[in-house]
Amino acid sequence: MRDLEKASGVGRETIRFYIREGLLPEPDKPSRNSARYSDVHVARLKAIKRLQEERFLPLSVIRTLLEAEDGDRWLLPDMFPMLEATLAQRLAEAGPARVALSDLGLPDHQQDHLAELMITVAEDGTVSGRDAAILRTVQKLDDIGFTPELGFHGGQMRLYNVLIDWLTQQEIRHFLEHIAGHVGEAKALEMAEQGIAIINELLGQLRTRALLRKLADLRQTSQS
Repeated sequence: MRDLEKASGVGRETIRFYIREGLLPEPDKPSRNSARYSDVHVARLKAIKRLQEERFLPLSVIRTLLEAEDGDRWLLPDMFPMLEATLAQRLAEAGPARVALSDLGLPDHQQDHLAELMITVAEDGTVSGRDAAILRTVQKLDDIGFTPELGFHGGQMRLYNVLIDWLTQQEIRHFLEHIAGHVGEAKALEMAEQGIAIINELLGQLRTRALLRKLADLRQTSQS
């Protein structure tokens, strides 16, 4: 057990729990007080840890994957080896090219809050095309009156970033949990790529609907 803990990075109580839950096979027991664990135990433990930490999958789903006819493929380190890299590349290619920050003509107060907008400026003074698009959109808000003088500043952007970070984490968790073992890598990539644009549209619709409901609540409150 001590050797298995060292090889897998998983504690013995967790290992025993996995054995009880059927996620790991029982070890060979040549005698009452000894147990032999094999490379299968090490591989399974590493796979379970990886599927939990990198794919956000619950144990119930992991058990189903490992018990499937092709369950051995989930023991490999490169599950869906091209999904993240290919999707990131396609999303990057779909965006505009890099832009010199100086070409954006940002006011000083925006340049002072690039970190709060999570904008990364390269050594050559450029930002990614997507970051440039974000800065142009923020500038549109500034142009119509959402200025620091009225209290609209980097703090609001931090709020949006926190919300988006939480939301996308949940989306990735949900996506991987429900496609793992059911959809091949090519189909998963197609669903992810097309789904991003559709969900972006859906989020805008949901937000507008929520605002309308809040406004209706305010009107009702003021009239009562």
